[in-house]
Amino acid sequence: MLVCLVGFMGAGKTSIGRALAQRLGWRFLDLDDLIESREGRSIAEIFNRLGESGFRIAETSTLKELLTAKSLTGSSMVLALGGGTLSQPENEAALQREDVKTVFLSASALELWQRCLTKHSVGGDTRLRPLLKDEASFKQLYEERLPAFERANVVVTTSGKSVDAIAEEIHSALDIPPTAN
Repeated sequence: MLVCLVGFMGAGKTSIGRALAQRLGWRFLDLDDLIESREGRSIAEIFNRLGESGFRIAETSTLKELLTAKSLTGSSMVLALGGGTLSQPENEAALQREDVKTVFLSASALELWQRCLTKHSVGGDTRLRPLLKDEASFKQLYEERLPAFERANVVVTTSGKSVDAIAEEIHSALDIPPTAN
């Protein structure tokens, strides 16, 4: 089984994904980390060198490779998708074909903006976010991506909850035995 966490920048996909994977006894992967490894450069460098369209091509290729490998191995895992992964219809279609369970980590645009600013100002986020520009463009991009996020199998509101509480809520909503593989 594959559970994919989706949501906008600052939603907590990586930290919640790690906690959920640990709770389930599954492997955790972050699509952005896989892209960086595959491409041999950071997300920011890919954006600078190839632009967003070049990054999206690399993202789609990496996701398809992961889905193919997962189909071959049959291992269970939690995958944190990038905030824009579902903005590509072919990525959403690929996830549906593989019967992936998607979980939208929901929070308001204002809260996500504040989380992203806080992470950057205190050095908690080591990955630069190429699309984190100003609050107005952040909110606009959030609104553009929201319909794809809302099509997830499960929606979990993250505001005011701990990482562990959110992981527990997802686990319960998906009704997955902790040791399923």
